[in-house]
Amino acid sequence: MSTDFDTQGRIKCGTISAPAFAASLADYTGLLGLDIAESGIVTPDLAAAWGCPGSAGMRTALLTPADGNPAFLRLVEATPVPDFRPLRSYGWAAFEHTVADCDALFADIRTAPGFTVIGEPKLVPGFDNFIPFQVTGRGGEVLYLNQVLKSGMSDLDLPHTKARVDQMFIAILAAPDRAAALAFHTDVLGFEAGDTWSIPYSVINNSFGLPADTITDMTMTRIGRMPGSEIDQYPAAATLRPTAPGELPPGNAMISFICASLDAITAPFLAPPQRRDGPLYAGRRTATLRGAAGELIELIEAA
Repeated sequence: MSTDFDTQGRIKCGTISAPAFAASLADYTGLLGLDIAESGIVTPDLAAAWGCPGSAGMRTALLTPADGNPAFLRLVEATPVPDFRPLRSYGWAAFEHTVADCDALFADIRTAPGFTVIGEPKLVPGFDNFIPFQVTGRGGEVLYLNQVLKSGMSDLDLPHTKARVDQMFIAILAAPDRAAALAFHTDVLGFEAGDTWSIPYSVINNSFGLPADTITDMTMTRIGRMPGSEIDQYPAAATLRPTAPGELPPGNAMISFICASLDAITAPFLAPPQRRDGPLYAGRRTATLRGAAGELIELIEAA
């Protein structure tokens, strides 16, 4: 466990539902260059802690960047959900990872099966700190793959890396009510409200068939200069996420944040906190709750 990395508000892990588990695992370890830190089966106890008893018995793999950064991405086997479409429903919409070379990674991804490019590398209007591109995976999960050019923004620090794909540093949340979602993340989880931007958001506009100049309002959360979530106000056409009975949501399923103290959390947990072992939990207490946009949030105590 890294005490320097595992501070309040850090994104420790993102969980992805993977209907084509073996193929997705090959994509993430091969094309994206992540290493397997742990693999096995989701226990009934852990699935119940997520409020997702139907995920018990599913295969799972915990992945970590090749440079040893103590951050994780977790794949969990899932039942296919035919009605699920990426970037059309509330909850965790995308995971944003820092990468070493955006152009090289894009060149490999665009010619390989497994991921579909939904946004080519380009500067975002109003931002010159990074170049992102966006893909969907086999399970409908969305990744923003982001090469940081300059680490400093007005109130945020963005991480550089030498790894092909490294830590997730922003989690994208699709909200029916941005203000309510922001209040939950600040009042319950202890984040600070960062800057708000209003931009033509191409991946959202393309997903909903909106004019290219349609504006999306989004607000960042942060702890000091460390980013947490980007909370997007989703269009009225967005829906609740269709989910296989009792299982994790499809696509981008859950975020695990480091929490200074579970005892300070005022919202109800889906199950009482428990200590768990393994590379992710490292013997620490953890518990899961739902946010105002219906998102699953797993908290892992820092100490």
